[in-house]
Amino acid sequence: MLGVAHLITVRDPADPRLDDFRDLTTADRRPDRPGGRGLVIAEGVVVVRRLIDSPYPVRALLGVPARLADLSEDLADQDVPVYSVTAQLMAEVVGFHLNRGVLAVADRAAPVDVPRLIENARVLAVLEAVNDHENLGALFRNAAAFGIDGVLLGPRCADPLYRRSVRVSMGHVLRVPFGELPGPWPDSLRTLRAAGLRTLALTPRPDAVPLSKADLAGARVAVLLGAEGPGLTDEALEAAGEWLRIPMATGVDSLNVATAAAVTFHAALPLV
Repeated sequence: MLGVAHLITVRDPADPRLDDFRDLTTADRRPDRPGGRGLVIAEGVVVVRRLIDSPYPVRALLGVPARLADLSEDLADQDVPVYSVTAQLMAEVVGFHLNRGVLAVADRAAPVDVPRLIENARVLAVLEAVNDHENLGALFRNAAAFGIDGVLLGPRCADPLYRRSVRVSMGHVLRVPFGELPGPWPDSLRTLRAAGLRTLALTPRPDAVPLSKADLAGARVAVLLGAEGPGLTDEALEAAGEWLRIPMATGVDSLNVATAAAVTFHAALPLV
């Protein structure tokens, strides 16, 4: 069970100790955190467990007694306050009813060493303007599922640690290394090629090579993916080393970006 010193029952929704959990629709955008990007917020037992096991320093937990009991073993070695509240009080604090019954907040971890990640990677995802938080979270979940080494963010990408992205990724965004691709876009793609990575731009254009004929087995690759709808810009396509497409049935011209990523990740790193 949780130590008495760390389990704190709170009955006042205005208690300042709960401020990190207050008004969650804006909490992870607050500018008073390092870098102005806000806290990392995990929702639900499974995602909270992954946060505890991640490099992100946990600050505190908030939850109803039953969900906190589910996490008692995970929290045994955690020297952080754990606030126990009723479901009604929790809803008052966070601004809506939270079905999952438990939250954790953490500070952001140190930035990833992107040049080192590029140097050592077998397969990377490189994103341009993927600005939908749910698509981004789903893409990170797929990246974790297929053992992708990391995700590099180009221009106009959403924050992978936004609360909704963390939730949709089932917390896997906390274990997949990511960072911004250094240098001006899309010239920065040359960094990948200089490191020996084939740069593969995913596009539905008919002159792109079908994925099944790309011969990715054993290759070091960087998979370029664009925003839902417009896809990669012409500038990114021109800077890429190769164009690939996923053949589809007549009348269907594209896939959700996270789905397209999963198909390509599997082709690049087939798991048996």
